[in-house]
Amino acid sequence: MTSVLLVYPFFRGPRDRSRFRFPPLGPAYVAAGLRAAGHAVELLDGTFLDRDDALAQALAAGAEVVGVYGMATLRRDCLWFAERLRGRCGLLVAGGPLPTCDPGAFLSQFDVVVRGEAEQTMVELVAAYEAGADLAAVAGVVRAADPDAPPRPLARDLDGIAFPARDLLANQRYIDYGRQKYGYAITTVMSTRGCPFDCEFCSNVLFGGSYRERSPGNVVDEIEQALALGYDRISFADDVFTLDRRRVAAICEEIARRGLRFLWECLGRVDALDYETARLMKDAGCFRIFFGIESGNDAILRLMNKQITTAQARSAVTAAHRAGLEVGAFFIVYYPGETDDTVLDTLRFAGSLPLDYLGLTMPYPLPGTALADRVGERHTREWRQRGGLLSSHTLTYDAGVSATKMRFAIFKGHAQLELKRRLGRLAPVALKLFEKPTDEVLRLLR
Repeated sequence: MTSVLLVYPFFRGPRDRSRFRFPPLGPAYVAAGLRAAGHAVELLDGTFLDRDDALAQALAAGAEVVGVYGMATLRRDCLWFAERLRGRCGLLVAGGPLPTCDPGAFLSQFDVVVRGEAEQTMVELVAAYEAGADLAAVAGVVRAADPDAPPRPLARDLDGIAFPARDLLANQRYIDYGRQKYGYAITTVMSTRGCPFDCEFCSNVLFGGSYRERSPGNVVDEIEQALALGYDRISFADDVFTLDRRRVAAICEEIARRGLRFLWECLGRVDALDYETARLMKDAGCFRIFFGIESGNDAILRLMNKQITTAQARSAVTAAHRAGLEVGAFFIVYYPGETDDTVLDTLRFAGSLPLDYLGLTMPYPLPGTALADRVGERHTREWRQRGGLLSSHTLTYDAGVSATKMRFAIFKGHAQLELKRRLGRLAPVALKLFEKPTDEVLRLLR
């Protein structure tokens, strides 16, 4: 039996503005697989710790194998841990979305990188380490000697994958935090993996453009397990929960059949939701849906390869709102190829929708994406958390427009939605007075 420590290096900085905190499902899935194979596993989640305390706990664990989770927003802390754990364990492993997309960036600090889905790879990797066998023979493992090794083929039977080891998570801390911050405790369940679409900016390379589903009964079994821990609500972490409407209906029916009463939220595509489905979801406890719309200009949507239209976006948002769901939408401003006019189209379009939540962001050319290829050598810096009056976003490439201009666009979009929501019948007058001068300010900024 080999001792394994899995580290989720997420730390809330003093400038962090996000209210929501979700337990790390990825490491919990890996932990479940390793434990089923007979290994002693600990999961160190930094969410409610500072870095020094987390490092002290990691060193005190004395594990033979240490795996550290990495994604774009965790890159610096992932490497920080590696520098301090190297030589203090027998095998140091990086895994997660960013190491999958860009393994070379981690191989100088880690012994190996796991690419793609890690449940079976980690089980075989630890077994090979235990036996003193060649680690390169394990599918999905990348070493410095072979930096282009491909990911392991994707698991086809998602029902056969063990539920995440939620007992290793800091559930009570998440529950207490949620009830204090927003009045309820919420955790995540992933009912599908991947997405069949190919948006230019999306790092779906992690799942190879695939889309796989779990059966409704298997999904609801996990929901019951999560609710039994004391959570009130479920957030489906799927890239696109609503893609298969018949499956959505079957999950809703299974929830009703078991007599479960809880609230849940999900992410959907605007071309994969109609009023009837939204109404069925509402009746089964869905309280909120998010859409990744990204632009209010059809030409920019084509540039992004979103494969949706603004007409479809309006129809889906309206249907969800009419069904009684809270609706959130995400948009990108100053996507490469945009002009001031197309950005203003997006801000006006977002403000015209019946939204309860609006997410506006700068473009992020993530490694492995078509957008990163298009940006190319204009990439100038990595993402890092920052604070600011207008936005906490970081511009990571030479965009031809300033970060200040982008942040002003984000501020303007949020302000216009707030005016609309707060002023009621006076909103049209207030918006007219606000929009024209701020349009001109946006155009003047460089």
